[in-house]
Amino acid sequence: MKYVDVVIDNNSDHTDELYTYGCDFDEVKVGDKVYVPFAKGNKRREAYVFTVREQLEEPVRGLKKILEIDPEVSLTEEAVDTCRWMKRRYLCKYIDGVKCFTPAGTSSKRGKKRDPLAEKDYVPDAPKALNPEQKAALEQICKRLKEGEHRILLIQGVTGSGKTEIYLQAIEEVVNSGRQAIMMVPEISLTPQTIQRFLSRFGKERTAILHSKLSLGQRYDEWMRIRRGEASIVIGARSAVFAPLENPGIIILDEEHETSYKSDKTPKYDALEVAAKRMGHHKGLVILGSATPSVINAYRSRSGLFDLIRLEKRYNEVPLPSVSIVDMREELKQGNHTMFSVELVNAMEDTLAKGRQVILFLNRRGYSTFVSCRNCGYTVTCPDCGITMTYHKHENACVCHFCGKKQPQLRTCPECGSTYIRHFGTGTEQVEETVRQFFGNATVARLDLDTVRTKGSIDKILKDFQKGKTQILVGTQLVAKGLDFANVGLVGIISADVTLNIPDFRSAERTFQLVTQAAGRAGRGDETGRVIIQTYSPDNYAVIAASHQDYEEFYEQELLLRRQLSYPPFCDLYQLVVAGENEAEVHRISQALKDSLRAQLGDQASILGPGPAPMYLVNGTYRMQILMKAPNGKRQEFSQAVVNARRQLFMDKKQDCLLHTDINPFSFI
Repeated sequence: MKYVDVVIDNNSDHTDELYTYGCDFDEVKVGDKVYVPFAKGNKRREAYVFTVREQLEEPVRGLKKILEIDPEVSLTEEAVDTCRWMKRRYLCKYIDGVKCFTPAGTSSKRGKKRDPLAEKDYVPDAPKALNPEQKAALEQICKRLKEGEHRILLIQGVTGSGKTEIYLQAIEEVVNSGRQAIMMVPEISLTPQTIQRFLSRFGKERTAILHSKLSLGQRYDEWMRIRRGEASIVIGARSAVFAPLENPGIIILDEEHETSYKSDKTPKYDALEVAAKRMGHHKGLVILGSATPSVINAYRSRSGLFDLIRLEKRYNEVPLPSVSIVDMREELKQGNHTMFSVELVNAMEDTLAKGRQVILFLNRRGYSTFVSCRNCGYTVTCPDCGITMTYHKHENACVCHFCGKKQPQLRTCPECGSTYIRHFGTGTEQVEETVRQFFGNATVARLDLDTVRTKGSIDKILKDFQKGKTQILVGTQLVAKGLDFANVGLVGIISADVTLNIPDFRSAERTFQLVTQAAGRAGRGDETGRVIIQTYSPDNYAVIAASHQDYEEFYEQELLLRRQLSYPPFCDLYQLVVAGENEAEVHRISQALKDSLRAQLGDQASILGPGPAPMYLVNGTYRMQILMKAPNGKRQEFSQAVVNARRQLFMDKKQDCLLHTDINPFSFI
């Protein structure tokens, strides 16, 4: 008989440990999914094998035995090792990590093949000739691959510099050597274009896709194809980093700066860190690509932790688009109260007259950003979340963009009874409406989360734009990420201030990235494009640097501020949220948490709070927040302090409060 230590599939901190069972199955191995009798009632539960032993160091009283091994689902030893690491790194439970690696859905009872690529048409495509910069980049990647050494490479290339062709040829090198590859994009909206390119190059047989928009059945079947070794290339969004490959040689994160690579749900993992952990085990490469790398990863590349590859020119040698900044304060002084500057309107007319297309970017969906009473100042907020609700005209309703709650548009103010209740601010829905008024003869489409809810809607919107059926595309950040359309002659950024005024230390970085990325959609064909940036803050360093497409100018100034204020990359930032239904108890426990952390860490720790979280009351749950800065090199010590405090304050079964931990979060809501 063998002995195994297993993780029970049970979502509780109280069972977050390894349980020892006997096993009469000689074929049992690390990673197997098994069924075991658990707890006093011996209820049949799913579990995953983490260790296998021939004998026990000392007898276990009342030892139970494994009931069955699942013949279909199993994890690799590397996946199990990564789950152990995730528990330490992100302070999550064992089973949280396991769930990332296991398939959603179940096998088809009728044996029906659920293939998400079945209806995808493609035309076979040969590798393209590389320019000197691309050749040098690919040679460096291939050199690293042949050395068999784990490295992380950052490709910092201007928009349109041909990074995707480098990815394709690097993956071909990996696959030809008998290994596998993962290609990640930050948004599911980008996968159709990426899938098309990969199918044209590698065909359907070798390609699999993994993302949350697939049906549960499709996800299960794709997972099984990958696990059986039938597909050697995996394409997907963040969760694709957990693809069950036996011997991956390369993981690529395109547009690596995007915040969507950091999970906002438990476990709150960073896809780059997981990729680095996996490739460290397999002695493979992680490649990051961006025209606007995150400040943290740019710092790492300049400090020698990552290899840095620069691409300074566009693939087709067409110059970067000409960029102009319009001061909207001056437009107001001239009596222009519309959302469009005179320069933007004239440029749109000129672009359309030449038969070219226009993209208008505003990173705010809905019709108006808030609804307020002009008499008393009352603002409509979500009763569950407490944050400002956005007005959506097509629904004539106020919508919470956090929890999705809707309520009809008010006719009178609930505070003072006044009828002077109006919607203010601008969203993409209103931009679309105004464009139709200004340019009645043009075909207009909108790309945001409200227009892509139905299956296939993203594909249709983008295909219509690619074929020229749509002349003007209005959108949020979905239009700013990685889209490649040759006929775009003009990009108009309606308001560069939207992200600049967010209360977050990354607000300037997000502004620079979004403006630069949106501007990069222009002039990707044979003709130079044009970009117009509208702003009320024309002197802001992020806006100025973005208008010059000058990353180094922005990076140097931003890094100076980060160093002075001790923000990442000069520390690890912990967000600790205490949540519970008893307000007084939440306040008491959060103060006790701070006291425990201070007692363990002393004065070396910068601890802010406790104070109300930005969303203080959510669905009847009160939330208090503590922010803590761990100096570089101290993460392990600070994480252990959080673990100790959680064990001390939150492991009592009678305790009604929960502790949510996020290390280096991308949102503080």
